[in-house]
Amino acid sequence: MKITVRYFASVREQLNQSHELVETSAIDLNGLREELVARGEPYAQALGLGKAIRMALNQQVSDGEVALLPDAEVAFFPPVTGG
Repeated sequence: MKITVRYFASVREQLNQSHELVETSAIDLNGLREELVARGEPYAQALGLGKAIRMALNQQVSDGEVALLPDAEVAFFPPVTGG
């Protein structure tokens, strides 16, 4: 299925792009993240499983087990801190 993947903040900087159209066979957000990491650098550096990364599906912050939908929008971004 085709989905739009958006990258924000430091993830965008590491990948040098804000978004891309991705053809995926992943069934959930974790699977998509694993597919992207398997592309190698710089994806592995930006999205590796040891990295603190938040994910959203169709603009709703979601955990990794949320099912992907055709034509969905997925976002990857670092946790937000403030004070």
